[in-house]
Amino acid sequence: MINQLVKHYWAWILGIMVLGILPGYAAMLVTRVQLDTTVFHVAEQHTIDPTTVLNQLAQVNVVYLGEVHDRLADHQAQLEMIQALHQRRPNLAIGMEMFQRPAQSSLNQYLGGQITEAQLRTLSQYDQRWGFDWEFYAPILRFAKAHRLPVIALNTPSEITRKVSRSGLESLTPAEHQQIPPRSQIQLGPEAYRQRLQQFFTASHQQAGHSLTFERFFLAQVLWDETMAEQIAQTLQQSPDTLMVVLAGQGHIAYGYGIPDRVLRRLQTQPSFQGQFEQRLVLLNPDAELRTPTKPKSADYFWDAPAGNK
Repeated sequence: MINQLVKHYWAWILGIMVLGILPGYAAMLVTRVQLDTTVFHVAEQHTIDPTTVLNQLAQVNVVYLGEVHDRLADHQAQLEMIQALHQRRPNLAIGMEMFQRPAQSSLNQYLGGQITEAQLRTLSQYDQRWGFDWEFYAPILRFAKAHRLPVIALNTPSEITRKVSRSGLESLTPAEHQQIPPRSQIQLGPEAYRQRLQQFFTASHQQAGHSLTFERFFLAQVLWDETMAEQIAQTLQQSPDTLMVVLAGQGHIAYGYGIPDRVLRRLQTQPSFQGQFEQRLVLLNPDAELRTPTKPKSADYFWDAPAGNK
């Protein structure tokens, strides 16, 4: 009889969790199950418990989750980590490379329930401007809407980066300059970043001898990074108590060269952070090249999904 009562009790508990009567507790259990992963602490060169890492990440100002855009496992990990970090730090905002600056008003309308998800996809021109599977990111947007979390469109409008890569910053109109940081804040470098991108450019374009072409390519990449860094910095200046979770490609995050160092440059001396500005770099399922021990290290943590999920 007692066993029967125990079975009915647990069936009732599970039932009300499914119905959403205990959503916080249910979410916590789901997160524990889904975070079946291996995390490598890069500086200490050993694996570390994911829960410990999440507790550490929840204490900083910015967490970067570096993805490969077309890899489902990376996006599943992003959602799970956002859910877990939100449990620890409810005042959370999500910055997304996947949306360009003009899409911010559409994002705000979607999050506020004024337009549908399909309308957001159309109005933001997601398929034309980003194009990767919508369902990679839709669960994250749905979570943000359900929990009333800000989502920040980080990216430079693609027509601006294309124009800069062809003709340089001097080709931009005054209206186009309004969509990017001031020229004084667009800082080329570091040299290690230039060399890394030149290797990529040479392999991709086979134009090693065309230095001017590469220089414009590099300028466009830096512009991309500086624009995203500016958006992150502005968000945190307006709300210093926010935990900012940034979703971007690994190339914008690894080694800190792309976005992180440019955010640090903008915020490390701001009075609102009292000299305590901190950020952490997490690479999701990184390849062997990024795992090679280097100085500087490529990230703070490598977050690896279970082998069957990659």
